[in-house]
Amino acid sequence: MTSLTIPLADPPSEGPDDDKIVVKTPRATSRRGIGLARALLWPALTVSIVLTQLPFLFTIYYSFQSWNLLKPTQQGFAGFANYVTVFSNGVFLSSLFNTALITAAAVLLSCFFGLVLAVLLDRPFRGRALARTLLITPFLIMPAAAALIWKWSMLEASTGIVNWFTGLAGIPPVAWNTDIPVVTVIMVLAWQYTPFFMLIILAGLQSQSKEVLEASAVDGAGPFRTFAFVTLPHLRQYIEIAVLLGSIQLVQVFDPIAIMTRGTGGTKTLAYLIYERAFVGLEVGEAAAYGVVTVTITLLIASVALRTLFKIFTEGTK
Repeated sequence: MTSLTIPLADPPSEGPDDDKIVVKTPRATSRRGIGLARALLWPALTVSIVLTQLPFLFTIYYSFQSWNLLKPTQQGFAGFANYVTVFSNGVFLSSLFNTALITAAAVLLSCFFGLVLAVLLDRPFRGRALARTLLITPFLIMPAAAALIWKWSMLEASTGIVNWFTGLAGIPPVAWNTDIPVVTVIMVLAWQYTPFFMLIILAGLQSQSKEVLEASAVDGAGPFRTFAFVTLPHLRQYIEIAVLLGSIQLVQVFDPIAIMTRGTGGTKTLAYLIYERAFVGLEVGEAAAYGVVTVTITLLIASVALRTLFKIFTEGTK
């Protein structure tokens, strides 16, 4: 601790310790405050490390074990055999491709419809608050409940609402979940995550300067030219943030695939593959190896995404 001792101008002969004034500098106070703040963070940091890192360390340990739940007495060290299986059986690469395809398609559709809805909600009209609340609702529904609603109420081949509407136009019923499972999963994910994109883009629209729009109108630019050359460049950072955050969430999606398609027809993503090897194949060691490889790839992608996100925020503050 840094301190400054100032003696009095005419110190008396007795009791010198009582006649000194100790003044603590702002630097000393600041250091003590930082130390206290760090001390208060340690319990939360310790709990976070225990909850997040210990399971991953156990997963790494199990990835080097040969362990089938039907043969508990034959568990033992397997070396890199589980990792050789991961990269040699071809399932991992196909699941990685399925994950990239479903995530990219759902993100693009969610971003497009989110932009359209945000532009509509940015204009004043009667009942705008109610419309905004109703449009946000899909994002608030539990993923498993949303998958059940779409599987049985909307897309069921004989009693689904979608087939009833298409039947009015003379289109024969479609078994969505079995005939076109990839399209079905992408459609459900886009429906559920469009409100997430809409909220972020709507925040960008409402932060746009009205003076800029008025100046554009004075210069003779129409609504479409104003949107293309003024509004869209302003929304670029908000759209990039929405795409990054949405991609991180969508790459982990499991419920719609497990409930609607069970990983058939090109919908077996990495999340469903790990579930399948652990709880259907009962191969704990192999599932752990899939998990370690998936986490490693996700960390690499997340690092690039977060670096890009940090760069966006840094450019936005300049």
